[in-house]
Amino acid sequence: MAAPKKGRRAPANQGHPGRTLILVLIAMAALVGGMFYSGTMTPRLGIDLAGGTSFTLAAQNQPGKPNAINETNMNTAAGIMERRVNGLGVTESEVQTQGSNHIIVNIPKGTDAKQARQQVGTTAQLAFRPVLTTAAGTKAPEPKPSPSQGGKGKEGEKATGGKGSQQSASPTPSASSTSQGRAVTDALKKPSASPSASASDKSSTPPTPPVPGGADIPPALQKQFAALDCSTKKGLAQANEQAAGSKPTDPVVACKDDGSQKYVLGPVGVEGTDVKDAKAVFDSQQGQGWIVQMDFTSDGGKKFADITGKLAAKTPPQNQFAIVLDGAVVSDPRVNERLNGGNATISGGFTQQSAEDLGNMLSYGALPLSFKIDDETTVTAALGGEQLHAGLIAGAIGLALVIVYLVAYYRGLALVALASLGVSAILTYTIMTLLGPAIGFALNLPAVCGAIVAIGITADSFIVYFERIRDEIREGRTLRPAVERGWPRARRTILVSDFVSFLAAAVLFIVTVGKVQGFAFTLGLTTLLDVVVVFLFTKPLMTLLARRKFFSDGHSWSGLDPKRLGAKPPLRRRRTAPTQTKEA
Repeated sequence: MAAPKKGRRAPANQGHPGRTLILVLIAMAALVGGMFYSGTMTPRLGIDLAGGTSFTLAAQNQPGKPNAINETNMNTAAGIMERRVNGLGVTESEVQTQGSNHIIVNIPKGTDAKQARQQVGTTAQLAFRPVLTTAAGTKAPEPKPSPSQGGKGKEGEKATGGKGSQQSASPTPSASSTSQGRAVTDALKKPSASPSASASDKSSTPPTPPVPGGADIPPALQKQFAALDCSTKKGLAQANEQAAGSKPTDPVVACKDDGSQKYVLGPVGVEGTDVKDAKAVFDSQQGQGWIVQMDFTSDGGKKFADITGKLAAKTPPQNQFAIVLDGAVVSDPRVNERLNGGNATISGGFTQQSAEDLGNMLSYGALPLSFKIDDETTVTAALGGEQLHAGLIAGAIGLALVIVYLVAYYRGLALVALASLGVSAILTYTIMTLLGPAIGFALNLPAVCGAIVAIGITADSFIVYFERIRDEIREGRTLRPAVERGWPRARRTILVSDFVSFLAAAVLFIVTVGKVQGFAFTLGLTTLLDVVVVFLFTKPLMTLLARRKFFSDGHSWSGLDPKRLGAKPPLRRRRTAPTQTKEA
């Protein structure tokens, strides 16, 4: 007779249930601690529950495009606006068309309304134009005739003031060396008068903007350039509007976005549609701070290389190109050499927020139409609060009915189900709370409905496992082997069921927009958590309870009484081979 093997290990599927439960408790403590550390104790609420801001935007007719306002362009604009706003982390925004020329944008409370207004109202029409001339952003004063001893001076005659009468603009600062394929912007200093200029010159001769030789600037454009005052909001807005509405083939007058400079710009060299991607990056190597890196398409890279090659051979300021966004010059880099490689960098005193906003608008595309904000109102959450109250009451009633059913039918096993539901609720609440500041997740009414539906999905997983255990007991097995033998079959059923539920949630999230996505996201999240809870909490807990006398002996209130389950005593035990006797 063979001796029994020593050191026999427990079955692999039993594992170490105590360790698994400790890991789950540590994970829960970490999530709750992270929630307290972040200072956010409640989930972020959507506009229907917390209120917010609503924008009404009206499409504007554009010069040369009389039929631009149509259904296709309106739907395209609404989709771009939604992606832009969601790029701010506002995942529960609502963007929808209204009528033939209006778009309604609803932003939940807690979002910077000014930032959202900029995202939805900016067309993000980007263009690269060569600089023909530039000057300070203030308007040149009207020339006044200087008095002379013989009466009035002749028309167009300039007063002179001796040998210091000639003026020259100070040289433009030289650009730093750039790596191939990368244009590093260098903001220009304001032109200043030469030190040789006398005080009498400054008082008698108006500071006319310099027009470099060889620049083909029409007289009407020169006059407009001299009269332009970018230092005022009105002048800046008018210049941006005119530049944004001009044709790509026409030279334009434009202002720097901060009003410090004004420009005469040549025809567009590279279109904004040639930009493939843009993102905000912090440049610590060259000390430029926050910049926006752009990648061009293959055609855009060729155009960019051609225009930089032409500009590199010219003298300041004609060796610069202006990066124009919605008619305003956001940067004016100088070019020292032909830049290949299909990428460029916009720099110039960006903050992290402004760099991310610009990269967001360029990445998600330019609006096919220009819009004007007709109305901006604050939305209250009174109706949503009432609906949430009613939904929570319905959820509480449903949960109470589930508890009554579990206690009445499963008795002691109901404690396992309730503990698992409690763990699932804690994980769901903390994760939703942390996802608010992390990715901008906002809890709306459909999301609350998804959480309520998840109660039934989670309870269904427990029931599947409990019934598998009870089936094993009906076949005559004791509790400990029943727990382990019932788990593989229950596990397959739970995984298939949860996979179907998660797949439905994923498809719903992809093909829908707006509030329905909140329902799909919550349903998918709770389905994943159901798998985690059943595998890492319910199963180890049942393994531990199977070693307790109350459950292992089949107490009448344990829910595992063999007599109540229909098992016929005596319980099945391990069969032994019959003893064979040798014949004499």
